[in-house]
Amino acid sequence: MKLQTLGCWGGYPYQEQGTTSFLLTGEDGFTLLIDCGSRALNELEKIMSPLDLDAVIISHYHPDHVADLGVLRHYRQLYPKDQWTPRVLPIYGHTEDAHEFAKLTIPDVSEGIAYGPNQAFTIGSFTIKVMKTVHPVPCYAMKIAEQATGQVLVFTGDTGYFDGLADFASGADLFLADVYFYEGKENHPAHLTSKEAGLIAKEANVKKLILTHLPQFPEPHISPDNHLETLRQQAQHWAERIPVELAQPHKVWDLGDLT
Repeated sequence: MKLQTLGCWGGYPYQEQGTTSFLLTGEDGFTLLIDCGSRALNELEKIMSPLDLDAVIISHYHPDHVADLGVLRHYRQLYPKDQWTPRVLPIYGHTEDAHEFAKLTIPDVSEGIAYGPNQAFTIGSFTIKVMKTVHPVPCYAMKIAEQATGQVLVFTGDTGYFDGLADFASGADLFLADVYFYEGKENHPAHLTSKEAGLIAKEANVKKLILTHLPQFPEPHISPDNHLETLRQQAQHWAERIPVELAQPHKVWDLGDLT
């Protein structure tokens, strides 16, 4: 399966790039949108028709993860019916915010499908397990396995460090981690630091660590010149032999090619 970045900033879009959203494509062509942050629709259009998207899964309802969800549905709702065969888009989300979950359903356009703590379920060609994270609002990490290949992607959603995250990510081919902070802010109640992500990747023995939900600006003691490379290097130090990369718009990882 292949993972492609649509947006990777945390909090808000910056320099014409959007917030958290990733497109996962299975070997059979099934497409799953993981979160739908700002600019996700425009970036998705550069890859495929939003009309052909098969499903969406949402980690939580903060705006930087759902900002384009409404316009994605409007695209499918308002597109001329004589030019495509309308299909209801399944959108998977938790029900711990009943108001936000209810908004996932628009009759004949989209259907909200609930998942819950420690649940396992199937979306198309993917088997998904979820686990609640540490965040100011209910949020879920996802472990997505492709049935045909056995390839595994783990996405932390938004989270601070907690015991159990390394076990959840154990053996993943690709570990996509929320890293909004530089080393030195460990045990934050909302997001991981570069050090924490590197240590988790090492303990979980993943094949590759990808940093996402990236900070727009460095800490005062860090040079603004290529500061994200500093973030990556910090994570790499603690990850040791595990390769570490930065998420960038339209960067693609083929999980079958990871060694």
